[in-house]
Amino acid sequence: MVANLVASAAFAVWVYLIVGRGGFWLAAERDQGGPALSAWPAVTAVIPARDEAQGVGETIASLLRQDYPGPFSVILVDDHSTDGTAEVARQAAAATADGLTVLPSAALPAGWTGKLWAMKQGVERALISEPTYLLLTDADIVYGPDALTRLVSQAQAEGLVLTSLMAKLRCESFAERAFIPAFIFLFQMLYPFAWVERHDRTTAAAAGGCMLVRRDALCAAGGIEEIRDALIDDCALARNLKAQGPIRLSLTERVRSIRAYVTVQDIRRMVARSAYAQLRYSPLLLAATVAGIALTYLMPILLALFSHGLAQTLGLLSWAIMAIAFQPMLRFYRLSPLWGPFLPAVALAYMAFTLDSAYQYARKRGGLWKGRIQANVNGVR
Repeated sequence: MVANLVASAAFAVWVYLIVGRGGFWLAAERDQGGPALSAWPAVTAVIPARDEAQGVGETIASLLRQDYPGPFSVILVDDHSTDGTAEVARQAAAATADGLTVLPSAALPAGWTGKLWAMKQGVERALISEPTYLLLTDADIVYGPDALTRLVSQAQAEGLVLTSLMAKLRCESFAERAFIPAFIFLFQMLYPFAWVERHDRTTAAAAGGCMLVRRDALCAAGGIEEIRDALIDDCALARNLKAQGPIRLSLTERVRSIRAYVTVQDIRRMVARSAYAQLRYSPLLLAATVAGIALTYLMPILLALFSHGLAQTLGLLSWAIMAIAFQPMLRFYRLSPLWGPFLPAVALAYMAFTLDSAYQYARKRGGLWKGRIQANVNGVR
């Protein structure tokens, strides 16, 4: 009887996810671009960078090679790097074209995360020339030559205050193939992209690697200072900007991340940095999340393998549904469909990473990133 109830609950969850969660699993929201403009507005890219020498050269080169017809410049804020990040950026700019400003970051004040403090300084410098748009991006993101043109044309055509692209993450090592598509799948489940752009939904999200923001909307929303202590800063900014106008988040093939996650430990550190912050540092939400993952991903496979009768049938159906729902994301990353049935194992690992995030926070090491402990920077929650 208990097994039948659990199986029915898990099956009901998957029916809801498939038919009632914005079609997130279809991975249908892609960058579309817009019509050519008669006049192209000014854009300034702002890149916060801390110890990013390994990839920042490719990022700078790809930005300065954009085919954008309007005024475009790049500001890199060097956040106290020790690996020569600023020099690598300057060399990349010298090899391509002019248009790069390197701004040394001031000391990190209390109440700010490092990335957002660097971003604030870059935005303040950019505002001097009053560009129409700010491209907030990371130092490990590489752009196709037409990416900015398409971003701006779509933003202008649809009146968007935020146009964000989910950069295609690197998917080469075994750890990346096992975990990266599932990471995007789960992100879309939390924030269905179709709901992000709907006016009648409160869902707001963005991908911090690539965010084209309208300057006047950012200023009206209080600027970067309004989210100064946010670990999940992209979604926090999206919430503020959605109050100012329409926003959009899409998958793309034109913008990609070159940051490598070679081992499972690399993935764990990436997730543990902010997972507990996503749960607002709440033990109750943590417990609910663990229970939800167990019911949705783990119980179907356990029931399918070890139960019988109706419970086993529903377990098999739920397992099959999740494997099928995972296929569009696997195709997007050009991976074998045989990864689909292993989604429960990956979800179990993400559950462990989330618990580790809470554990690191309890040890006062939450939000650790490049030598900085950034969770709870204001001292209270």
